[in-house]
Amino acid sequence: MWTEEAGATAEAQESGIRNKSSSFSQIPVVGVVTEDDEAQGVFKPMDLNRVIKLLEETDKDGLEEKQLKFVKKLVQCYQNGLPLRDLAQIFKILNLCAGKIKNQPHFIESAYDIIKLCGLPFLKKKVSDEITYAEDTANSIALLGDLMKIPSSELRIQICKCIVDFYHAEPPKKHIPGYQQASSSYKIQMAEVGGLAKTMVQSMTLLENQLVEKLWVLKVLQHLSTSEVNCTIMMKAQAASGICTHLNDPDPSGQLLFRSSEILWNLLEKSSKEEVIQQLSNLECLLALKEVFKNLFMRGFSHYDRQLRNDILVITTIIAQNPEAPMIECGFTKDLILFATFNEVKSQNLLVKGLKLSNSYEDFELKKLLFNVIVILCKDLPTVQLLIDGQVILALFTYVKKPEKQKIIDWSAAQYEELQLHAIATLSSVAPLLIEEYMSCQGNARVLAFLEWCESEDPFFSHGNSFHGTGGRGNKFAQMRYSLRLLRAMVYLEDETVNKDLCEKGTIQQMIGIFKNIISKPNEKEEAIVLEIQSDILLILSGLCENHIQRKLQALIQLLIVFYHPVPGLLWKNNHNLAYWEPELNSKAMRKEIFGTEGVDIVLHVMKTDPRKLQSGLGYNVLLFSTLDSIWCCILGCYPSEDYFLEKEGIFLLLDLLALNQKKFCNLILGIMVEFCDNPKTAAHVNAWQGKKDQTAASLLIKLWRKEEKELGVKRDKNRKIIDTKKPLFTSFQEEQKIIPLPANCPSIAVMDVSENIRAKIYAILGKLDFENLPGLSAEDFVTLCIIHRYLDFKIQATHKQRELANKSWENFLARTSNAKTLKKAKRLQEKAIEASRHHKRPQNAIFHQTDIKGLNTTVPSGGVVTVESTPARLVGGPLADTDIALKKLPIRGGALQRVKAVKIVDTPKKSIPT
Repeated sequence: MWTEEAGATAEAQESGIRNKSSSFSQIPVVGVVTEDDEAQGVFKPMDLNRVIKLLEETDKDGLEEKQLKFVKKLVQCYQNGLPLRDLAQIFKILNLCAGKIKNQPHFIESAYDIIKLCGLPFLKKKVSDEITYAEDTANSIALLGDLMKIPSSELRIQICKCIVDFYHAEPPKKHIPGYQQASSSYKIQMAEVGGLAKTMVQSMTLLENQLVEKLWVLKVLQHLSTSEVNCTIMMKAQAASGICTHLNDPDPSGQLLFRSSEILWNLLEKSSKEEVIQQLSNLECLLALKEVFKNLFMRGFSHYDRQLRNDILVITTIIAQNPEAPMIECGFTKDLILFATFNEVKSQNLLVKGLKLSNSYEDFELKKLLFNVIVILCKDLPTVQLLIDGQVILALFTYVKKPEKQKIIDWSAAQYEELQLHAIATLSSVAPLLIEEYMSCQGNARVLAFLEWCESEDPFFSHGNSFHGTGGRGNKFAQMRYSLRLLRAMVYLEDETVNKDLCEKGTIQQMIGIFKNIISKPNEKEEAIVLEIQSDILLILSGLCENHIQRKLQALIQLLIVFYHPVPGLLWKNNHNLAYWEPELNSKAMRKEIFGTEGVDIVLHVMKTDPRKLQSGLGYNVLLFSTLDSIWCCILGCYPSEDYFLEKEGIFLLLDLLALNQKKFCNLILGIMVEFCDNPKTAAHVNAWQGKKDQTAASLLIKLWRKEEKELGVKRDKNRKIIDTKKPLFTSFQEEQKIIPLPANCPSIAVMDVSENIRAKIYAILGKLDFENLPGLSAEDFVTLCIIHRYLDFKIQATHKQRELANKSWENFLARTSNAKTLKKAKRLQEKAIEASRHHKRPQNAIFHQTDIKGLNTTVPSGGVVTVESTPARLVGGPLADTDIALKKLPIRGGALQRVKAVKIVDTPKKSIPT
């Protein structure tokens, strides 16, 4: 090891050898130089422990100069890298130097030089050194963050440079025999383990008005935030909010905003997104983001500024997903709506005066991002008024029209097409919230006219480049797809004003026409898009015709007649009500008739689809669901449509689908069958159907019943007979189900059982077929049929038990009131039960209040309200004077209560006291 005396001796020996060699002739000497000897030439021997001991000494003359000299020699010794085995001692020396800076400023240079060494490669002598010295290395690197507290600009900048060098590792300047450079990622890993990111985030609070140092720290954090581990540490240190609030700090270079936005991006991507959003969802952060975005929007003209502006908008969009973020309170929502619509709707607002978007890529992306942020903002209902004030619906509808050849458009054809699709998609989210504005803009008429163009043969070459344009290259499918989505969203609001307007404009006929046109021109290339379009058309038709059943109209009229006719003098009122409601109900029922035979034809066309396509994954399943829904809503209840459906063998097609035995369709198909069986012509079609191997409809239904019971775990023997006669329909789920209290507005488990499983529907269908003369049944089928026949009896069975219990309770009550012995016996049993329910162990110092009223001859519990008769304040008496708690008079001068022989009852108003 290196010592001062050893150094002097070595110098003397070297001098003597040189003197001797000059007087003698040069004789070649062969020697062996080992790797250790060569390494010693690179790393001069030095006693680090002595340096530490020297730095720890105080109060000696000339000590500071000597300490500085030794530190300087140490720096010279390790110019080619830092061995891992020496790292802990070197950083201890660094820490001692840092501690002296306050009183001995000359040590700043020493600390600076040692920190500079940390940017050099870390060297290992053994492969295992990285693991052996991992803890020392992590603690040493963590010390760099702590040193940021020293109020020295040069020192802080050097620390930042050193950390940045971790990510730009360079090989050693000189190869050192016996040593290897540690892996390039070793420093980065040790920085993660040591928690360097936390101290660097905390150092930001020390640099409020020091721009240069702040930019260096942000550069460090930008590098550190490329790691998920560091991002998590930074997130916990509140880095997101700390950085965001300083986005508007003055910075001529522009680095602060760029690096800050990059760090925020990394935090959102690589740590807990929800936690980062929560940190940014405060007024201070959003005000900073708002001002930055406004400045970049209004004054940013370079490619870099526009790109940064879009990044800030994306971050804002992510924050806006949090409903607790005060977007409205800070005024950001209002500004965003203005920026999204100022091109389409003229505004006198000074923020957009003279502004115009170009067709550059950045401005095009901005427009799409603004449409997207509107979709996010409209989920917060208080935003609705701002959307109305900003005329968002009108602005979006400027895109719902066919391209105009004569007009010069600022956007290219591909850009305009993409914005058009994005605007229609945005309308699907916004328009349902703004029905009045949608109707005032003639929304239905605009969409239907646009759909008419989509269906036309006008030449149009779409690019189909965007997400919304998928499947629309060279055709108008994308435009049709999103327009139908918009209509579907409006129809399913069930707003009668909207739906009536659609029907008056011929929507039902137009939808059927579009469907038939698509069928006539099959497009296998875009099959998935075509199937989605067909599904949406059927859903729109279902929504327009839903709940407008002719049977319900007639039933309502009959109910009104029955209700009003027995009451004298209300015949006029009855006629008045019918006259008022019947036209409207008839107009609604007319929608099913408009659907008519053409509508039934498209439904039958879909039902004839090859069943193998249901497993293709292209969307045939969804189309079939939509078709079944349209049968329920558009055909059932309209007698001409029902008859035409039966005539075209629609029941056969339904039973063919049922025979596929796909559980997801069974419930809906059976529900449709139940409704169809109200039509007297249906039974003949059901009995006439034959499936594979001559299977009949009754046999199919009974087979489905058995399968359902097997899945539900109903107990049956090998011959399908009842095992548990007390619970013949009980499922294994019901046996395991515990008693769960449900609110009054929730259906009970028993009701859900009837609605969710198919047994009740099968019972209803077979019941309408009279359970007799059913063809094609086996002996096992007849056994199951007997159980089905008694289904309803087995389900009321619980009601019979309840009635029996109620009757028994009434008989007991009559016995108590008519027989004194029975009453006394019941009273004793009641008192015994009450006593058994009490806690016999009383807490210490507890006061026991007697709640029993002795002498009462009643076994009926009191209700929630007890009526008592008030007495004058000077008396305590009443009807119970003859009982053991005979009313007593309280002496004026105190003392014990005394019995009162006579009590005068004063009539006073009765009071109801809740117990």
